[in-house]
Amino acid sequence: MDLAYIVSGLAVGLLVGLTGVGGGSLMTPLLVFLFGFAPTTAVGTDLLFASITKAGGVAVHHGTHGSVDWKIVRRLAYGSLPAALGVIFCLEYFDIPKATITSVITVALGVALILTAIALIFRNRLMKPSQHGDNQPVGRFERWQTPVTVLTGVLLGILVTLSSIGAGALGTVALFYLYPRLPTVRIVGTDLAHAIPLTAVAGLGHLHMGNVDFVLLGSLLVGSLPGIYVGSHLSARVPEHVLRPALASVLMLIGVKFVWPVLA
Repeated sequence: MDLAYIVSGLAVGLLVGLTGVGGGSLMTPLLVFLFGFAPTTAVGTDLLFASITKAGGVAVHHGTHGSVDWKIVRRLAYGSLPAALGVIFCLEYFDIPKATITSVITVALGVALILTAIALIFRNRLMKPSQHGDNQPVGRFERWQTPVTVLTGVLLGILVTLSSIGAGALGTVALFYLYPRLPTVRIVGTDLAHAIPLTAVAGLGHLHMGNVDFVLLGSLLVGSLPGIYVGSHLSARVPEHVLRPALASVLMLIGVKFVWPVLA
């Protein structure tokens, strides 16, 4: 166990508890920029980290609140799990230079962070219509909900496998848009339930490729689990209208930092 990793896990856990933002959008950049891990190792380790930490959240949503729509979870998984397996297969079995794989993952990280920042900025605006139940207008994709949900799963599967980011904030925004009549608590619970098999499959794929650091994984878990607990209890005391835009700005800057050197 490394004390610096434990403290980092604690800090990220606190922020996740405070903001509800997925740990990947915070943890992966921290591992790359602060500790100097290769993007491939940071992504692989964070995926397994995410699958473990999210399991507790789903237990609460499903067991206590009954707020998981398993039909939507299946629709997303029909697209995301094959996509994740396809990405892992391409990365591992095609003769792609390691430098190219690193560049692809780095760009995916940057794009995912930028999209997550945008999702954070507009999240509240998207959440408001979903709280009015049957009185709200029909979503524009309602006639095509099933195929569009599967396609959304495909996109999430690709992005999450390459970057470890997107299963949380981006998945939630997509569900708010596709299922405007679904209560907010069921949106969150459903997205969380879908993230577990997706991050587990993608993480195990990266494990098979040798992209997981188990000492790092254990240290992050030791710090993050109490951090999430404390952050969740503190969340009511911190003004969301201050914290969320500040976090979105940081993620946007980090995303640009990932993307710019590769594309410039």
